Amino acid sequence: MRNFEYPGRSPVLATNGLCATSHPLAAQAAVEMLKSGGNAVDAGIAAAVLLGFCEPQSTGIGGDCFALIKPAGSIEIHALNGSGRAPAGVDADALRAEGDAISLTSPHSVTLPGAIAGFAALSERYGRKGLAASLAPAIHYAEEGIPVAPRVVRDWQAAGATLQGAAREHYLMGGKVPEVGQVFRAPGQAEVLRRIAKDGPKAFYEGEVAEDMLAACAGGSHALEDFGTVTADWGSPLTGPYRSRDIAEHPPNGQGAAALLLAAILAEFDIAAMDPLGPERTHIEAEAIKLAYDTRNRLMADPAAMKDPAALLRPGLAQELAALIDPKRAMAQVTSVTEAVHRDTVYLCVVDRDGMALSLIYSVFHSFGSGLASPKFGILMQNRGAGFTLEKGHPNEVGPGKRPMHTIIPGMMLEQGRVEMPFGVMGGQYQAAGHARFASNMLDFGMDPQEAIDFPRLFAEKGELQLEAPFPEATRAALADLGHKVVPPPTPIGGAQAIRITADGVLIGASDPRKDGCAIGY
Repeated sequence: MRNFEYPGRSPVLATNGLCATSHPLAAQAAVEMLKSGGNAVDAGIAAAVLLGFCEPQSTGIGGDCFALIKPAGSIEIHALNGSGRAPAGVDADALRAEGDAISLTSPHSVTLPGAIAGFAALSERYGRKGLAASLAPAIHYAEEGIPVAPRVVRDWQAAGATLQGAAREHYLMGGKVPEVGQVFRAPGQAEVLRRIAKDGPKAFYEGEVAEDMLAACAGGSHALEDFGTVTADWGSPLTGPYRSRDIAEHPPNGQGAAALLLAAILAEFDIAAMDPLGPERTHIEAEAIKLAYDTRNRLMADPAAMKDPAALLRPGLAQELAALIDPKRAMAQVTSVTEAVHRDTVYLCVVDRDGMALSLIYSVFHSFGSGLASPKFGILMQNRGAGFTLEKGHPNEVGPGKRPMHTIIPGMMLEQGRVEMPFGVMGGQYQAAGHARFASNMLDFGMDPQEAIDFPRLFAEKGELQLEAPFPEATRAALADLGHKVVPPPTPIGGAQAIRITADGVLIGASDPRKDGCAIGY
């Protein structure tokens, strides 16, 4: 339990339903949906689409989504892949002739937007009130406007220069980044959502809206027919143990298997015997991140291009990698990531009174995606194609109709087969590391979900070890002595939400103070 004499958050407890998001309006919309008879899927879609206007730099209908769903009355978890593909006309050789990587702000970085197909599939299979009802809150706020929150302004300022062409008209106010409290409106996208509510996803992927998105991709290899081919796919999660629990992750093309591999490496060490903010734990975790991510970078891709989509879960692999860790010395960065990385995404989770649990993540990849927006409706186009590599023969090499390796991953924690907690950690590349640290915080150190989210974070990438401000100076000095290049992160590392479901059915919600959001229940 936290010390109430210091600033902080307590977890939110409820019994009938609970939602945790990174913006209060979205969490409130979800709870209102639950109160009006909707279920967790109806509420989750309502919150997610609304977040595209609360946090337009992080997500939107031009992006992708992934979800894990545990239906009411069942222990089975289903995985939804709402990620888009490269256009059919993409040419890897032509892109290699232009450079070593796909430009973040080029139309070549724009993969087809999969989120709307994902939301429609989710609503059709598991929703109760229908897609139109779930879109209603976002339509209202897109027209009426939303006061811009402090963390959103910070991110907007950092990425405003990414906006180009029509995007500057739709996402700047008088040519400037909005200030805290200025009201952001997106009437064009409200119209798009009205059409989807009336006619379904075909109103988005065909006709005038698709033509408008195609115009945003001028100079790329996209064709109007590409938008009409977008579908969402159903599958099963991957699972792996950590201490007394199992963790369920979305299968590739997401990086969930990397989170499971990292957790398995950490499980080879007695983390609970270490100081939670001390150099020993931090060093072991940093080294494990390097090894798990190196494995991910070499193997992870569209599952159709992988020899074995479960390769990261090979028995014995975690033990082999753990044996490479020298507790007295930092290793050099194992590899350099060639595909792009980002830190902007929204994650939410919802549990309803019937026990349905939803873990959902939704993103345009980098902050403001490609910086390109459709001229008429202002749909911001993601740059997830920058997550492909141009390395010839690599499983994640860009190719026609192929899905790139994704960093965004929803998660669930299980206790003896029972879904105990939907959870997720935002932060681009960091997400796999964030899932493992969150699980370790809870299971090695007995933290509640809010404490586990609040706790300081680290990330090892590109030869540096990023430590958030609360790490002790003694820890920083000891890590430097071990050979780490210790640096502050450019922004707070990630964000997170979680809802623990006790055996008695009490819901315990948590939301990351690094963002503007909250958990709300009833």
